[in-house]
Amino acid sequence: MSDAHLTERPVADGPEPIDLTDEPIQLSNRDPDNAPEPRAARSRRRRVAWAVAAVVGLAGAAVLGTAGWRVAQQKDADLATPDQVAGLVRDDSERARSTSDYLRSGFAADIDLDSSFGTVYRDPADDKRSVLVFGGTTLLWQPERDLDSLFGLLTDETGKVTGLRGVPAGRLAGVMKCGTTSGDGGDFAVCGWADHGSVVMAMFPGRSVDDAGRLFRAMREEIQTRG
Repeated sequence: MSDAHLTERPVADGPEPIDLTDEPIQLSNRDPDNAPEPRAARSRRRRVAWAVAAVVGLAGAAVLGTAGWRVAQQKDADLATPDQVAGLVRDDSERARSTSDYLRSGFAADIDLDSSFGTVYRDPADDKRSVLVFGGTTLLWQPERDLDSLFGLLTDETGKVTGLRGVPAGRLAGVMKCGTTSGDGGDFAVCGWADHGSVVMAMFPGRSVDDAGRLFRAMREEIQTRG
């Protein structure tokens, strides 16, 4: 027996050797690109599609559920005008009542309210820093949009509101914004809050926007309750 390696042996005369190329050997007449997908793969892909659809559906339901819960929580708002609010004292003078009634009527004409109010609160430390607050209760589906619209209407009455920005709304949530406008006495801060059950605005002569925002939030804690 020869000890030579098989590859070293001469090829005997006979048929030409088969040429093995890199091309795959096709064992059927079907086009591989159009071959049906295996059943297991189809089933797996179907399960994945259902899972994705379920996740999307749950996410959408969660968003709707959260929004619905927020509306239900905020829609039954009550607004009061206590004798004292955040260190301020309600001004019941004839002049203050006339001013507050004018503000209340103008505000109620711009938005359909279930109830409305207007009040002037006097700062015992400085009569020039009285706060004019007015607003009402109603069901608002898009509180921020409606509040922005009211700031636009206020601009038509008092002059352009500039530097409008969001400020912390506090535990009662919703949206709260403050900016600056001008009047006969010069520039003053103006703030507003809105949630799904109420919308209120206030003017703060002699105060910065930061001070007005803090005071307005404290006033809201004592003015607004929910049923």
